[in-house]
Amino acid sequence: MRTRLENDLIVINSDDLPAFKKGGSVVRNNYFWALRAIAGHAPRYGDWEYEAEVWLALKRVLLAFQESGYLGLSETQLEFPPDFDNIPPVLRSVSRWIDPQTSELMP
Repeated sequence: MRTRLENDLIVINSDDLPAFKKGGSVVRNNYFWALRAIAGHAPRYGDWEYEAEVWLALKRVLLAFQESGYLGLSETQLEFPPDFDNIPPVLRSVSRWIDPQTSELMP
């Protein structure tokens, strides 16, 4: 999920957020509600924001759904631009750098 850090907020791009679908996958819908529940700001058609106070909870949600095996890494990892070198320590295990032009992982 394309992510940026703005004013001590983790901001996840709205295009990469899980979608709630009535009658859809239970796992994906639970993932949607888990991420939405801890977001400080989660507009229906906008980017979701997470304050520093919930970063540990965000990490735990992402790890739990990664370990479930039902969702891919691109859906459960925070993707930062390659020039960003300040990933918060608590989120490093659930983050990676990705080239925004090619969507390829950076070394």
